[in-house]
Amino acid sequence: MSRFNRFSILGLVVLAAGASSVRAQNQYIGYVYPAGGRQGGTFSIRLGGQGLVYASDVVVSGEGVSVRLVDYYRVMSNQELGLLRQQLNELRKKGTTVSDVMVAKMAYFEFPQLVKPPEVRGLICLSCGRLNPLSASVCSNCSSKLEKPKAPKHVKTSAKAPPPKSDQAVAKQNMIERIQRRFAADERTPAVRAHMELVFAEVTVEPDAKPGRREIRVITKRGISNAMSFYVGQVPEVARKPMKTCKKPVLGKEHLAQRNRPTEEEQMRITIPCTMNGQVAAGEVNRYRFPASKGQRLLISAKARQLIPYVADGVPGWFQAVLRLHDSKGKELAYNDDFRFQPDPVLYFEVPEDGDYVLSINEAIFRGRESFVYRITVGELPFITSVFPLGGRAGAPVKIEMNGWNLGKTTLAPPPKDAKPGRHLIAAANGKLVSNYVPFALDTLPECLEKESNDEPSKAQKVSLPIIVNGRADRPGDWDVFEVAGKAGQTIVAEVHARRLGSPFDSFVKITGADGKIIALNDDHHDAASGLNTDHADSYLMVKLPADGKYFIHLGDTRRHAGKEYAYRLRISQPRPDFALRLIPSRIIMRSRASASAIIYAIRKDGFDGPIKLSFKGLPKGLESPGATLAAKKEVVRLGVKTSLTEMEKPVSLTVVGRATIGGREVTHDAVPSEDRMQAFLWRHLLPAEDLPALVWNPSYRPPVERVRPPIVDKNRPKGMKRTLRKSQVDWYLRQIENLYQQWFLTDAFANRQIAIIEARLIR
Repeated sequence: MSRFNRFSILGLVVLAAGASSVRAQNQYIGYVYPAGGRQGGTFSIRLGGQGLVYASDVVVSGEGVSVRLVDYYRVMSNQELGLLRQQLNELRKKGTTVSDVMVAKMAYFEFPQLVKPPEVRGLICLSCGRLNPLSASVCSNCSSKLEKPKAPKHVKTSAKAPPPKSDQAVAKQNMIERIQRRFAADERTPAVRAHMELVFAEVTVEPDAKPGRREIRVITKRGISNAMSFYVGQVPEVARKPMKTCKKPVLGKEHLAQRNRPTEEEQMRITIPCTMNGQVAAGEVNRYRFPASKGQRLLISAKARQLIPYVADGVPGWFQAVLRLHDSKGKELAYNDDFRFQPDPVLYFEVPEDGDYVLSINEAIFRGRESFVYRITVGELPFITSVFPLGGRAGAPVKIEMNGWNLGKTTLAPPPKDAKPGRHLIAAANGKLVSNYVPFALDTLPECLEKESNDEPSKAQKVSLPIIVNGRADRPGDWDVFEVAGKAGQTIVAEVHARRLGSPFDSFVKITGADGKIIALNDDHHDAASGLNTDHADSYLMVKLPADGKYFIHLGDTRRHAGKEYAYRLRISQPRPDFALRLIPSRIIMRSRASASAIIYAIRKDGFDGPIKLSFKGLPKGLESPGATLAAKKEVVRLGVKTSLTEMEKPVSLTVVGRATIGGREVTHDAVPSEDRMQAFLWRHLLPAEDLPALVWNPSYRPPVERVRPPIVDKNRPKGMKRTLRKSQVDWYLRQIENLYQQWFLTDAFANRQIAIIEARLIR
């Protein structure tokens, strides 16, 4: 059975085991746009998903980023939209007024998604569209110079400004625009129904916030969403107008589902350095024009698959971005559709002459929808393409060689001296800008460097077990051979870490005896713990030696590629039985005084097949768990937790610990919260998250009543209505009207009139 099919089947087992738990955790976000912002900036975002009713908060991991929830758009029925349409038509009529309460809400208070009244509008940045205070001189988002609005030529500058609109007129206009925006966001036949609910928020990033990846979640009164990638950037940013939920295409008539966008939206003019945020719809190409000077060394990097790693209903299972760079005459100068084995493209371009250049991005086969979100950064920015070695011994000093672009005057910071064994992320900085992050492994075994020439058994490099060899393929077709002394019945392990550490090295390992006979070989080994990785090119062998004598471990690249970046870490040792744990899903949600469960998936290493005891660490008051034991040789178990609480105001962070006795000593590992994600109809992956939030929700919760309708005057009740509605139908209509009324979509007069009409049609 192939590694992919094996994990797919295990994934189905996990899903079946946890079906009841997952059904209770239906809060889901499929995208966030834009998927990040600049240090020191404040900007708006929207998140598309489902099960987000009663949204109460939006949170971003790490320090230096705060989020304010602004609004929530649920999916409305056709009847509700019909009521909104009637209300809109009425508001457009002369003489229509709104109540004093609505004036206070719509004209003075900050209301979600509303355009500010003219007298409080600020300055619009012509580069990125950000609204800035009237006193500002440069844009807070992209640092572009702000221009004061000029009066039209036909208007005399000495003329008096028109008087400001009355509060009543402002409130009425704002209500009209609010309903219009609701219609503009609606799509009756969406391409992906799971993206139809919208949450709007405002994000503020502190100037000293650490750049790089974060995670964002939506919190509701009924649960917690999955985590999505969210990035803190370092250069000015621009964002295209958010895309409406895409329409479902019909076979043979796909062109009818393509959105019509103005010509000016196809190309945007920017000033570098810049990060561009956008979304790609079906058949679209987004272009950016910018001036550049001869000799500039531009790094152009895209994030697409890094934002949304797995798409369940499309091949290859993610947004496969393509970058092209043209000169002002349309000649293509550079192209990239991936960076080595990473799907997201990266370009390095030395500008040949002064002038304008046009960068374009599209999906490889021109698919698209609102969740095809991207971030492209352009500028003379530092970028690490490889490091050597790929790791070191924990606690020991290590000299790291760094290769890449625009790395002059940068310093690479290794992991701290007290860093624990495992995978760490390191970056280079020049005092102002931080490069991309690359993985660096720490282990406890002795380490050495590979020494040439060791291309054949007669020249093999002798090593003593246990050892980690740091090497690389120096030339095409290079083989590195290592000699070890073995005894009959002894078990040895040869494991390569390269692809999992960002190296393009595609390993192939074989073990031979002194007579040259092959004892074992391996090309690829699937590692379910490697998260985003779908190209499992690292090799692994565990072999029992047949006799005393010399043995040779041969290591090469299957494609015969070589270079500085083709580095590897080869562990040769006796088995080191161990395990890793993944917890699915990455959040725990419980009803009042009820229970829930999570699925623990064990990834066993080097033949370990013993039992693993599982428990929560330091559960807060009101939560308790009996723990669980993952039986010997088993890979999946359910871990339960129950609560005596009615509800929680905010989520709490939990930790699950696994303990096992291995070789007479207790080994402890935390379970990594993860989401079980499907890629392209079939393959499943455990996508890790940073934390495990838990929430207890009250099923009797109802949002507080913000508005109280005035009583309906009997003389305004309609007479002679045909009674056609049963009590259940009347109640259903009245609930719809009340929901729209409480969400500030209906005026008092309109709501009362509709209620009177419905009640008059009740069959008595």
